Amino acid sequence: MRSKTGGFTQSAVFLNIPYDQRSRSLYLAYIAGLVHLGLVPRVTLGITGGTRRLDKILAEIQGCRYSIHDLSKVGLDRTPPFATPRFNMPFELGLAVAWEKSNPKKHTWFVFESKTYRLQKSLSDLNGTDPHIHGGQVAGVMRELSNVFRRLGDQPTVPEMMSTFHTISRRSVKILAEAGTNNLFEARAFKDLCYEAKLAVEIARR
Repeated sequence: MRSKTGGFTQSAVFLNIPYDQRSRSLYLAYIAGLVHLGLVPRVTLGITGGTRRLDKILAEIQGCRYSIHDLSKVGLDRTPPFATPRFNMPFELGLAVAWEKSNPKKHTWFVFESKTYRLQKSLSDLNGTDPHIHGGQVAGVMRELSNVFRRLGDQPTVPEMMSTFHTISRRSVKILAEAGTNNLFEARAFKDLCYEAKLAVEIARR
């Protein structure tokens, strides 16, 4: 089955992660780490148009061989006018689980968390699933990505992946200026970050 958005890509990874300034470093870490591993990050930031957002999210998941669901920021959002739980990320994880159950050869999902054992309380239906604990640290994200996506042959080291992270962190200032925004969590900025990460990897390998 082909996605209605970008089509099925064997190396694509759907990122179900928090999009807020407090999670900026983790956002950059996932982009840098996945690109360094030769994978293609996909996010929902570019979803526009008339089709229901839910349909497009499901199509993105179906178009990716893998998905990562970072539940480290699932909690109570106290932004006025109401303090409410954040359900989007667990819901999107549920979509991925359902898709994998019916298409096990087309999709594999992974759960990332910052705290050991918290998933057992926050989402007990996943008991028996081992989340990848990154401790809320960039290096932890790189370590766990390396554990998940083990490659034959030339496996990049965590310090090499960290170098790519630092490069796109520095270049993010220029990316924001050129996009005329102060928000990295937009479609153009995401695309430019992926490009800069790929360029950094290519330069490092010369």
